[in-house]
Amino acid sequence: MKVLHTSGRNARRARAAIARLESRRTAVDERATPVARRIIDSVRKGGDAALRRYAVRLDGISQQLPLRISEDELKQAWRDASPAFRTAIQAAAKNIRRFAQRQMPKAWRFEQVPGLTVGQEVRPLESVGCYVPSGRYPLPSTMLMTVIPAQVAGVRRIVVVSPKPAAETLAVAGFLGIAEFYRIGGAQAVAALANGTESIPRVDKIVGPGNAYVTAAKKLVSFDCAIDMLAGPTEIVVTSENGDPTGIAADLVAQAEHDPDAVAVFITAKAALAERVRSEVDRLATKNPIAKKAIQSNGAIFVTDSVTESRALTNRLAPEHLTVDAESDLEWIRNAGSVFVGRYSAQPLGDYISGPNHTLPTSGWARTRGGLSVSDFLKVITVQTFQREGIQQLGPPAIVLAEAEGLLGHAEAIRVRGVDG
Repeated sequence: MKVLHTSGRNARRARAAIARLESRRTAVDERATPVARRIIDSVRKGGDAALRRYAVRLDGISQQLPLRISEDELKQAWRDASPAFRTAIQAAAKNIRRFAQRQMPKAWRFEQVPGLTVGQEVRPLESVGCYVPSGRYPLPSTMLMTVIPAQVAGVRRIVVVSPKPAAETLAVAGFLGIAEFYRIGGAQAVAALANGTESIPRVDKIVGPGNAYVTAAKKLVSFDCAIDMLAGPTEIVVTSENGDPTGIAADLVAQAEHDPDAVAVFITAKAALAERVRSEVDRLATKNPIAKKAIQSNGAIFVTDSVTESRALTNRLAPEHLTVDAESDLEWIRNAGSVFVGRYSAQPLGDYISGPNHTLPTSGWARTRGGLSVSDFLKVITVQTFQREGIQQLGPPAIVLAEAEGLLGHAEAIRVRGVDG
């Protein structure tokens, strides 16, 4: 893992590496977008037939295998799962559900002025599609993270798609009571969810992470169907002045093993700590080829001149996962998907079991949004109720504003209700 100092003789290399990390937002899309566009257009025009062709060609599914998985098969997969796996899933599901329940916004009302009550109602989306990756690794944890908040929100129709789903993924679907599960993936699954086919009705929103082609497809359909975010390859930043080198290195390698395109960064003002972390990363990544490749391509240790510079650089990178030393560090954090505090907060705990969602903004999107939450499955509807006293008080200034804009019909709609102005 390369160590780069932000000042001195090699500062130019550090600046170049930082610039490359900051520009990562579009690098994957440019490579995948043309392919994703062709697939989406094909599924829009060809429906089920095109979807089946891609499932056979890209996912290796037999021509005879039904794309929809029956509820009985899902329930049987849960029954066949090992007791240890079932216990772990139940523990994780409990924490994820409790966290999502705490996130639920409330309906409320208040009296703006005498005779005017305003407020909001909270309603779930009607349907969502949850994308569960099943490429290099099966990710049943992503099913928990996408489906459970939708259930807490009250979404009626929850559709799961996953290419060649592993037995563990099917088991979790059975545990969660999923009724609609399709063994499809990639851009073709996104196209089917966004536009519908003969056998798969479209959904209102697509959520969940995926590879470069899934991310590109979500971007392309985002005007046809709502999406959560463009979640690409995973990222980790650890910003520390007194952390444990072995623990820091272990978290960097753990996130890097997700994908050869994963980003792993350590930021510190202490050169000695940087060297110790570098040594530990090299040791731990030796027998982990995917992590080793990711760290070689997208890994860096930045040694800054000060704690202030370390903090500023962290916010510039807007990482998906961020580990810091202490609760007091939360005061300076502006951009991060999920924050882990202290030496015992191993990032993989957040991937599985602690409760906060692991579907998080990548590629710098943490500058503008947080991770997936129950709010992604809800809509807030505002409500306003005028009585005579309220319209008499607020009607005249509203008429003034309407006439200033030249909207005379607006003004008249207020006057006919007995308002002078």
